[in-house]
Amino acid sequence: MQPPPSELGRIVRLFRPYRARLALVAALVGLSSLVSLASPFMLRGVLDEALPNGRTGLLTLLAVGMVAVAASTSVFGVLQTYISTAVGQNVMHDLRSEVYARLQRMPLSFFTATRTGEVQSRIANDIGGMQSTVTSTATSLVSNFTTVVASIIAMLALDWRLTVVSLIMLPFFVWISRRVGNERRKITAHRQEKLAGMSAIVEESLSVSGILLGRTMGRSPALIDTFAEESRGLVDLEIRSGMAGRWRQSTIQIVMSAMPAVIYWVAGLTVAAGNPLVSIGTLVAFTTLQSSLLRPMVQLLYTGVEVQSSMALFGRIFEYLDLKPDIEEPRNPLSLPKAMGEVRFEQVGFSYGPGARNVLSDIDITVPAGTSMAVVGETGSGKTTLGYLVARLYDATSGRVTIDGTDVRDLSFADLAGAVGVVSQENYLFHASVADNLRFAKPDATDEQLRAAARAAQIHDHISSLPDGYDTMVGERGYRFSGGEKQRLAVARVILRNPPILVLDEATSALDTRTEREVQAAIDALSQGRTTITIAHRLSTIRDADQIVVLDRGRIVESGTHRQLIESNGRYGDLLARDTTFDTEQELAEVELELLGTPVVFDKA
Repeated sequence: MQPPPSELGRIVRLFRPYRARLALVAALVGLSSLVSLASPFMLRGVLDEALPNGRTGLLTLLAVGMVAVAASTSVFGVLQTYISTAVGQNVMHDLRSEVYARLQRMPLSFFTATRTGEVQSRIANDIGGMQSTVTSTATSLVSNFTTVVASIIAMLALDWRLTVVSLIMLPFFVWISRRVGNERRKITAHRQEKLAGMSAIVEESLSVSGILLGRTMGRSPALIDTFAEESRGLVDLEIRSGMAGRWRQSTIQIVMSAMPAVIYWVAGLTVAAGNPLVSIGTLVAFTTLQSSLLRPMVQLLYTGVEVQSSMALFGRIFEYLDLKPDIEEPRNPLSLPKAMGEVRFEQVGFSYGPGARNVLSDIDITVPAGTSMAVVGETGSGKTTLGYLVARLYDATSGRVTIDGTDVRDLSFADLAGAVGVVSQENYLFHASVADNLRFAKPDATDEQLRAAARAAQIHDHISSLPDGYDTMVGERGYRFSGGEKQRLAVARVILRNPPILVLDEATSALDTRTEREVQAAIDALSQGRTTITIAHRLSTIRDADQIVVLDRGRIVESGTHRQLIESNGRYGDLLARDTTFDTEQELAEVELELLGTPVVFDKA
């Protein structure tokens, strides 16, 4: 099946920025093809004129001309190969960059539904698999097409009857090549799916987390078997891809290789009949042209097969390029020169798609600048989603979220990232040095600024005790550091950005009590003077919040201070009664007495 014109058009558009260089390649190819056609005519002159008549001067001139033709075509070939390879590599760079940029703009929901190995395979395997197509196809098409056309013209000039005999099988060969191309395209699509599956297995099972899980669960042998099965399937597909249409293409090559013999046979019959069709020189020149025609014609047919096969790769890449980001930067963003930090949720609703239930409904809250708000509720009540709406990791489906009166959807991504800092339970560290991980928040940060941020996050002393200090490599996903140390590094990273608004998404929920106190102290220092929205897991950590909002199934069911909510004896009291994360028996006793309505004050000195 012929690929849709729109897809071919998109492929052609990839080369549009380099059309000047491609025009130069075409000129070199055309010049090289035309120059090379002189050799058969000079050969005819050698055989029909110079040698029979003993014209040594003509013989020398023709011999030098044939050497000059060979030298010039070689030089043209090197130049055109360099230019076309450079163009192809630039096209691949453009594709990789465009796919990566598009993926950077995709919402979190895309990445929660797509395996990382699949994404990596599209960028590495699919674009890498197109390398030969984009680097050599244009040159091959122009070169071989020019050579074929020029050779046919020259053959017609020598003898039109022999030319007709030579080309009579061409339509059949084209039909065979198209059949082979369609077959390979289907196999290629299946092969790339297998490669994506293997990439996903490698990414998931050979990460630090995957190795730990596989070994502790005793599943390493099963993972090895799964990978081997996927690899075996890939072997079969590679063999099928390599052998698809080989017998049919071999038939083409056999027939084409036999054509000179057919020409000799036809010419011989005319000589035997006493009516020679052509002279010996013309016959040799014609078969030389025919040989030079056969090679590019086979190459053209083969290139057609490769282009059809690569359509499967282009199709997979275009699938990603056609993804529509749910969150777009405004065309004319409003500026937020210096955010004070007031956050408002104005009748906000949110769902993950058409027909999906509302995760949040009718959220109406104001968080004054410099104050703190805690959000509590059962698992799945929408707490994290509420925090992510401020950082615009999701967009509200109804209502709006504002910072200092400006809808977050009207702000540039850069302004929004500068205004809102997020510290989550699972903070990611790159496989780089401590300094590089901190500078991810502020690339131009000085060493002194790094140390000051680390001191504020209470992690400087630990970093300084390491053999390489701030140059220490953190390991994949930061596995050289404990959970508490990673959290404090994350806090230091946010301190470097110095945002006026903080979203703390259960930032200490996965830590033990002692480590949580250390991280909480760093967070408390970070929160000073900032608008802070805390998604709370440990209710004991949010008792001093300026306001507490209780969510249930995406709706606000209570709000107020800790004391007000205790006195109302509602949902917050139920959550507090079930909370088992108090640091000490003293804290637990305080809460029990509060719930019983007895005001108690302990001396915490």
